[in-house]
Amino acid sequence: MASVTIHHDEETPLVVESPIQLQPHKSHSRDVHILSIAFVLIFLAYGAAQNLQSTLNTEEDLGTTSLGILYLSFTFFSVFASLVVRILGSKNALIIGTSGYWLYVAANLKPNWYTLVPASVYLGFCASIIWVGRGTYLTSTAHSHAIDNNLHEGAVIGDFNGEFWAVYALHQFIGNLITFALLSDGQGGSTNGTALLFVVFLFVMTFGAILMFFLHKRIGNSKEEYKNSEADVVESKSLKSLCKSLTSALSDAKMLLIIPLMAYSGLQQALVWAEFTKFVVTPAIGVSGVGIAMAAYGAFDGICSLAAGRLTSGLTSITSIVSFGAFAQAVALILLLLNFSISSGFLGTSYILFLAALLGIGDGVLMTQLNALLGILFKHDMEGAFAQLKIWQSATIAVVFFLAPYISFQAVTIIMLVLLCLSFCSFLWLALKVGNASSPSTSE
Repeated sequence: MASVTIHHDEETPLVVESPIQLQPHKSHSRDVHILSIAFVLIFLAYGAAQNLQSTLNTEEDLGTTSLGILYLSFTFFSVFASLVVRILGSKNALIIGTSGYWLYVAANLKPNWYTLVPASVYLGFCASIIWVGRGTYLTSTAHSHAIDNNLHEGAVIGDFNGEFWAVYALHQFIGNLITFALLSDGQGGSTNGTALLFVVFLFVMTFGAILMFFLHKRIGNSKEEYKNSEADVVESKSLKSLCKSLTSALSDAKMLLIIPLMAYSGLQQALVWAEFTKFVVTPAIGVSGVGIAMAAYGAFDGICSLAAGRLTSGLTSITSIVSFGAFAQAVALILLLLNFSISSGFLGTSYILFLAALLGIGDGVLMTQLNALLGILFKHDMEGAFAQLKIWQSATIAVVFFLAPYISFQAVTIIMLVLLCLSFCSFLWLALKVGNASSPSTSE
């Protein structure tokens, strides 16, 4: 009896006082802060470089074509991204993913078909794993935080996504200010000015990449990740797992109802990057106004992301917030179709900034709520769910970049308005379907 009691006493502290169980309680919020800041530093450089492609690399449409290739590559590799992230683990996927963005910006120091196109293809691969890794990492962090602190899981997912997207949205604001500061004297035409800009961006991105190393491996998801990694080592088994993940996602009624909203979210981003600045902002307030408009877009995107994240608690709140975002997008699209002509000056600038703000509000709502929705409904296959998000977003973005020279701005706007209506109706059907039949954890 004594020996049995001693054996029991020796085992008990290992369960109660294990540092592996105590550490995550202190580190969840820290990881969200690090992840958010790292993404801002990387994407303020990439976002600004992307905005400049159609202006700087005009010879044989190198800039626009490279972006189309980039998002086509992004779409292709997103099909395999869930498998790659399972094998690498979400943290390693984030670290490796940063290399593609660094190389793409470096290629802009000497842009030609032999540097920019290969960099675009590689960035497509890196973008697929960094975004699937981000969604998986942030959602698993939220799950662990909710369990450790006995909090409502849906609220934590919304809160963490709100913080991330609010901070991430600042990349447009900060990146455009840096671009304006370094290129204003040379007005974008100075080779030395653009070289300095991209060198500064490379330093900033290097710091962002280093921050990724300070993320904790997700302890709450580590066993699952290691289990998946072991199961996926054999190639045949990996391909079988991938095919099963893709087919199960596409045969899931919930996923099919979300896909139209995913596609629309990518289309509205492409509208802002490729069409809004070219056909609306520049004719109204000039090239110098592009930075101001995009800064306003990023500011309202960030504010709305933070507010939407804080208000998210489950499917009911997600439905209300998405409805508000869809309304803001509809108003912006209708105003763009009506093509109001306001005289230049303060009123003209204010109107353009108002349109940019509406588009930013819509983007902030869609990105936070789509990520929260996937995290709540697809806990069993987070990598696969976030891969689907990037597949449909990147596919629509690639289509816009390739077809933009052949389709009028008005036609693109009409297509967007129709897709917005269809995707919103599909989303409401999902909300009704899940709300009637789901567990309280997804409907409250």
